[in-house]
Amino acid sequence: MAKQNNKGSDIKVAGAFLAGAVVSAVAGAYYLFGAKEAKQNRKKVEVWTVKAKAEVLGKLEKAKKLSQDEYEKIVDVVSDKYSKVKEVGEDKADKFRSELKKHWKEIKKEAEVIESKGKKIIAIAKENPKKTK
Repeated sequence: MAKQNNKGSDIKVAGAFLAGAVVSAVAGAYYLFGAKEAKQNRKKVEVWTVKAKAEVLGKLEKAKKLSQDEYEKIVDVVSDKYSKVKEVGEDKADKFRSELKKHWKEIKKEAEVIESKGKKIIAIAKENPKKTK
């Protein structure tokens, strides 16, 4: 009986990790391909922004719960770090910060869709534990 509980928690952890990774990927993909300004965004992307976005995505994956406050804190921390880099400076970092913060509603919407799909996958896995191996 105890082993089934462990498998259930393993499935939950795996589902949460998967959902976090997918949310992060969606956020980046939306910025570069889904937004109305996607073509312009791809042209504007500088090397430091790719690194900064990767840091934001990495921190989003580690976040226990994705809320607007948590998202904005992560964006602020990363933006502050890059604002101190000589080649970037405060102006570019502030533009980066405001650009990412503008996309919260779209990211939240995608995260909710992914979360509901993740819950369905977890429910199916719990119902059919032998098929998930």
